[in-house]
Amino acid sequence: MPNTRTNSVNWNSEALGEILANGAGRPVLFTNARVLTADPVIGTMDGADVLLVGAVVVGVGPGIVTAAEDDNAIVVDCTGTTVVPAVVDSVALVGGRGRRCEYVATLTPGNAGDLLVVPDELAPDIMGAHTTLLSRPDQVRALVAAGEPVVWAGADVPGRPTPPGAGVPDAQDMTGSPRVGVWIDTNDFLHQELTADGRYDETRGGRPHAYQGRYWIDGDRIDYLDDLGFWAFGEFRGEELHHAGYVMKLGRSL
Repeated sequence: MPNTRTNSVNWNSEALGEILANGAGRPVLFTNARVLTADPVIGTMDGADVLLVGAVVVGVGPGIVTAAEDDNAIVVDCTGTTVVPAVVDSVALVGGRGRRCEYVATLTPGNAGDLLVVPDELAPDIMGAHTTLLSRPDQVRALVAAGEPVVWAGADVPGRPTPPGAGVPDAQDMTGSPRVGVWIDTNDFLHQELTADGRYDETRGGRPHAYQGRYWIDGDRIDYLDDLGFWAFGEFRGEELHHAGYVMKLGRSL
């Protein structure tokens, strides 16, 4: 039997091994915990379960564990712990959102599988649990992001993502990238040239060099650092570049 004592570095070690080897996409069930969902309808439950399938929460509440064997779920015994959302929506916590669907981060079925597991005594509420994560990370039982363990039994999980290094990165070499060129908005007001050396140069309303600086592309996201010191971003959506309310398409080269 796995050691599930909340004061043990071996907390659910066998379950972690199963999760890391989970190539078949088995559900993962965190069971018998105090669950603070941050959802205004579901609320807080004792002796409850949180079921993840892939990166999504698919079930919350007591009794889900009864189907664990049927579903070939990986079971994580959370006796003596509290489960909270791993991402804090502070606006929602103080009632600042008018609709439930606007809540950014709750343990609600259909939402992202981001959760934090902390011993009960270190989790008086959601913010208290997060304080433990930041001040006493060795006491964290699990930190899960999009269904993937990041921290387990107070230690980094092998193979966890490496966070970006602090500071402004070096310029990207964009030679040969299909996104290099001049992007022109639908009203022909904004011309934004992305050059192969990782620089951009904007012409606005015929005014050249209105903004200039560096850019970095990560997937479909582009980040800008202007020479004036401010940051901005854009998104590539198919053949369009969306930036600050402008919709641009790749046009001619300067």
